Amino acid sequence: MNLQKIEDEALHLPKEERAQLIQRLVLSLESPSDKELRSDWLLEARRRSEELDDGSVQAVSGEDVMRKARALIK
Repeated sequence: MNLQKIEDEALHLPKEERAQLIQRLVLSLESPSDKELRSDWLLEARRRSEELDDGSVQAVSGEDVMRKARALIK
């Protein structure tokens, strides 16, 4: 199916379905690649490690996090 045929078919969709299609297409353009994601997470991990090392943040145990989360949902 060529682009013109896809466009013609899409224009005959109901308004809500066209909106959903647009959203999915835009999201597909904005999604980072696996390589970009790995790079971003590595940078974030390094930033967090530096904050722990320089004392600008304090670590919180997983147990404390879960206890606070459970208290919030009660």
